[in-house]
Amino acid sequence: MVVYWLLFAYFALGAVLTTNRERDQDQTPLFFFFGMLLILLAIGLRYEVGADWQTYEFLFSFARYASLGEMMEFGDPGYQFVNWLVRQIGLEVWLVNLICAGFFTWGLTRLARAQANPWLAVLVAIPYLVVVVAMGYSRQAAAIGVLMAGLAAVQQGASTLRFLAYVAVATLFHRTALVTIPLVIFAGNRTGFLNLVAGVAGSFVLYDLFLSDSVDVYVRNYVEAEYTSQGAAVRVAMSVIPAFLFFTLRRAFDFNLHADRLWRNFSLAAFGILILLFTLASSTAVDRLALYLIPLQVAVLPRTVRLFRGQEIGTFLVLAYSFAVLFVWLNFADHSKYWLPYRIYPIF
Repeated sequence: MVVYWLLFAYFALGAVLTTNRERDQDQTPLFFFFGMLLILLAIGLRYEVGADWQTYEFLFSFARYASLGEMMEFGDPGYQFVNWLVRQIGLEVWLVNLICAGFFTWGLTRLARAQANPWLAVLVAIPYLVVVVAMGYSRQAAAIGVLMAGLAAVQQGASTLRFLAYVAVATLFHRTALVTIPLVIFAGNRTGFLNLVAGVAGSFVLYDLFLSDSVDVYVRNYVEAEYTSQGAAVRVAMSVIPAFLFFTLRRAFDFNLHADRLWRNFSLAAFGILILLFTLASSTAVDRLALYLIPLQVAVLPRTVRLFRGQEIGTFLVLAYSFAVLFVWLNFADHSKYWLPYRIYPIF
């Protein structure tokens, strides 16, 4: 448990020390990137941490006997290729995790650096996005990392077609990454009709390439099986809160035009996911889709500090909220036992 709290404390201290500074006035970029390196190593070198650890070990062991073609047919091709490649060079599963962690940390760094206070943005991400998602779901974490890099580009004015390139890479690690495309397509310039048409066409191409053959499997495994995830309502609420804040305090957040439309769509999707939670029989399906909305928390919650004349108060409130999320999850979540104690590969 100490490792999780040390990561939290590092970015909490950075957020406090950089309060009231604009991003371009931050005098501690090297310390920020050092903190991201710590996150990379904590995720990538974890050992027997996460509820799906045995599944990932099985996939890695399968690469010992399977050809590259068989591996590609077995699951998400990007992840399976990494498993096969690491097996070929004679290393262990920690390198697979480190590569996936690299995609995730790269994306989180880019998204955080696109916000007004990168330290606070990462702090918001640590309790759930870093500790639970990145250390629990290697494939989906890699996909989310690539998507976060794409969202950072869109927030800064990148085209829909450019975002589709990020999605194409993300789907190599988890095919459900395609669900984010509509949120970005309709965030583009309303006069960019050709861009919209190209985005829709690109979406169909990516769907046909990566997801069309797997839809029946996902429906059967998640929806028809009616699996339920304990705590799904709480995790969905974690995205509904920033969605509510966005629509309530939209002007005060002062997003640029691209970012405003982007996070508006994510906020609408958060309310849509809330409705699905009460209408679909499988809360697990909703829970997994909600993971793609977590970047909304990273973008919106740090901006609440602007509501206070002295930003120290706002920083403290965001810090307290993030502290509470991490504390409650580590001490009361049913599955937190798979994260405790934290073990690192070179030692265990």
